[in-house]
Amino acid sequence: MPHYHQLGQIPHKRHTQFRKPDGGLYSEQLFSTEGFSSNSTLLYHCHPPTAIVKVDDPYIVAPTVAEEKMLKHRSFQGFNIQPVADFLESRKAVLVNNDLHIVLAAPQQSMSDHFYKNADADEMIFVHEGTGVLRTQYGSLEFGYGDYLVIPRGTIYKIEFSNSQNRLFIVESFSPIRYPKRYLSRYGQLLEHAPYCERDIRQPKHLETIDQKGDFLIMIKKKGVMYPIHYGHHPFDVVGWDGCEYPFAFSIHDFEPITGRVHQPPPVHQTFEAHNFVVCSFCPRLFDYHPQAIPAPYNHSNIDSDEVLYYVDGDFMSRKHVTKGMITLHPAGIPHGPHPGTVEKSIGAKETKELAVMVDTFHPLQITKEALQIEDGSYTTSWAE
Repeated sequence: MPHYHQLGQIPHKRHTQFRKPDGGLYSEQLFSTEGFSSNSTLLYHCHPPTAIVKVDDPYIVAPTVAEEKMLKHRSFQGFNIQPVADFLESRKAVLVNNDLHIVLAAPQQSMSDHFYKNADADEMIFVHEGTGVLRTQYGSLEFGYGDYLVIPRGTIYKIEFSNSQNRLFIVESFSPIRYPKRYLSRYGQLLEHAPYCERDIRQPKHLETIDQKGDFLIMIKKKGVMYPIHYGHHPFDVVGWDGCEYPFAFSIHDFEPITGRVHQPPPVHQTFEAHNFVVCSFCPRLFDYHPQAIPAPYNHSNIDSDEVLYYVDGDFMSRKHVTKGMITLHPAGIPHGPHPGTVEKSIGAKETKELAVMVDTFHPLQITKEALQIEDGSYTTSWAE
């Protein structure tokens, strides 16, 4: 999805001899998704990226669905997910379907003795709390509060956190995560009406070539199973790469809200899209400027999509009792809207300081056992107050 980028040393022509100072050949690797029909990147390794030296026993990590679809509004206290030291063990899927998994995580420690590769899904990691560095074969990306880290499937990475206080909202997408098509020219440039531009996209920096032999453990997730596979060379032995498929960062604080005289529909907040779902960013913005405008959102029916809202920070005039990390699920089939009293209260307000991430899915979501443990059972009837 990002535009062409190059880092490090590469040969003048692809698929040609590229030799080390000692005369040996660097090993070329094509990294692509959707076969050979979509974006790709060429990486040049010190050693072939294929030398497996040991394979440990795999184990199941697929989420356990607790409930099939139920037609009622739900809410979950995301910050009640307990912190766990290990990054991979901290990831708890709460809402899932065949298109995506929505995951919460509160990791306390950096990944030190292993690497990770999600062989099934692109990952969008929203950083609610914490700072650190995402290290990959492509280089590093520093991150902090409000950053989206978009990591293409198959990327080998490790995360280093600055401290133990970290909260992450993660979407695992079983299709590529892309810029919305309506934001793009026919040639792929972000257009003037898009709420962000190429300047806002942060690409990997500081390519670190680690030419080491040894035993390097990569935890690879495939079809709900984790495979611990040991390789004979450090996976970050890349001397250079170029192409259009690589991890990138985008800050929610760089999203430019679109406003109007009257209340604008949720698609104006869209940030990313994938097959059968979209991601939106609700950011601080001025309210509608029609003299009789009602800033609070109107009631609306989710006929074709489940709406998931993850509350990050600020004041939310349409909801009562909002807490940081709270997730609401408004399923397809029944209308929802502002809580009682919030419509009148919103009239005359000039701006909102809210910050939230929304995921709209076009197939129903299922609730996991982990989600039931953090559910707020009083939310379903909260409109009747």
